[in-house]
Amino acid sequence: MADRCKILAVDDEPNILLSLEYMLEREGYDVHTARDGDEALEVAGRIRPDLVLLDVAMPHRDGYEVCRILRSDPRTAPIKVIMLTAKGQLLEKKKGLEVGADLYVPKPFSADDLLDKIRTLLAR
Repeated sequence: MADRCKILAVDDEPNILLSLEYMLEREGYDVHTARDGDEALEVAGRIRPDLVLLDVAMPHRDGYEVCRILRSDPRTAPIKVIMLTAKGQLLEKKKGLEVGADLYVPKPFSADDLLDKIRTLLAR
């Protein structure tokens, strides 16, 4: 069981968001959600999550821009970021890490694998 770490899950796909929310709550995390880049920035600024699961392709602002903005603000810079994306190419991964993501996980991903990555990152 997690010690009620706050996780913000951001995805414009409702089914993915529901799955993430269910999986993370079952593990004991305090889960918040956002459906686009603007909402992600608003929620992250308000709740200051320990970790953000961030989709890349979203309306308004993409995940790269959201990550860059989070990293540029001293209040949100320490938040861990895992980018979740269908764009699994090496160049996309490199771009994600360059804008400040801690990890880059291509979709589809295994729930167990993602949970392991979350636990490891939050333990750092």
